[in-house]
Amino acid sequence: MRQHDNRPRDGASRAVRLESFGGPEVLALQDVPEPQVGNGQIRVRVTAAGLNPMDWFMTADADTAARFGLGLPAGFGTDYAGVVDQVGAGANGYAVGDRVFGAALSRAVADHVVLDANGNLASGIAHHTPDGVDDRTAATLSIAGSTAAAALDVLGLGPDDTVLVGGAGGGVGVFAVQLARIAGARVIGTGSPSSAEHLRSLGAEPVAYGEGLTSRVRDLGTGPVTAALDLHGTDTVHVARELGVPDGRICTIAAHVDGVPAANGANAASDALENIARLVAAGRLRVPIAAAFPVEDIRAAVELQAARHVRGKVVIDLRPQP
Repeated sequence: MRQHDNRPRDGASRAVRLESFGGPEVLALQDVPEPQVGNGQIRVRVTAAGLNPMDWFMTADADTAARFGLGLPAGFGTDYAGVVDQVGAGANGYAVGDRVFGAALSRAVADHVVLDANGNLASGIAHHTPDGVDDRTAATLSIAGSTAAAALDVLGLGPDDTVLVGGAGGGVGVFAVQLARIAGARVIGTGSPSSAEHLRSLGAEPVAYGEGLTSRVRDLGTGPVTAALDLHGTDTVHVARELGVPDGRICTIAAHVDGVPAANGANAASDALENIARLVAAGRLRVPIAAAFPVEDIRAAVELQAARHVRGKVVIDLRPQP
């Protein structure tokens, strides 16, 4: 869906929009009225937006969209990074020119987003981007980083733990594996055989998912598994139970299992994302960017991300990166 001239007309701003719910085929880059700030708000000139499974999941059909408070026409994408270019009266703590990152529910893939300075996921959240963190990386942090942090808070990992992470190579897994290692835990990460080197690079001991996983984990000789995090469904939950992990030290993010705690990024500690950004700036946590697409290629980017085989994060560029 590449256009010959992607510049917005005067007084307009570009945004990826959908007029009907569905898959990548319903996404379109459109000119929209340039949003303006109100009291207590800031406007961000978005430079990059990171994709997450929730982006296409919640716009796939009307019933799911309604659960997130979305109607038509709708925007797309939640994670963003950019530069503040307008500050409304009472929006304390921000100035024009500040680099920020955060989340704007289903409207981040756009030239501009307007956010409440003290907002939430629906009204928009902004955090200051530390020096040493580029915008592409900053645009990947909010949803995956906060989800991983919330899950690890449930598990309370420490140096005496060995944690089994199911789906360790995906967007949330990138953060979960590294944060678990920073906490001192030993990490066993499940993935496809071809992802083994990627998992090792994150600090995990790789093991192939699928039938026979319980035996393969035991064969690693890492000692008892004391905690588990299932980032995909329930398979890792069942394996963890077979390995003797108590339900209270198992956590899911994408499924409900009776007796097993579930985590959501909305429940992350208030300083979780600032801490993650500082770890990135200090070089202690890295975010692999699997692919970066110009906004004109939004459909191809979503198709790649939705296939769920990406090792790292997929990013949309809304301005040329340095």
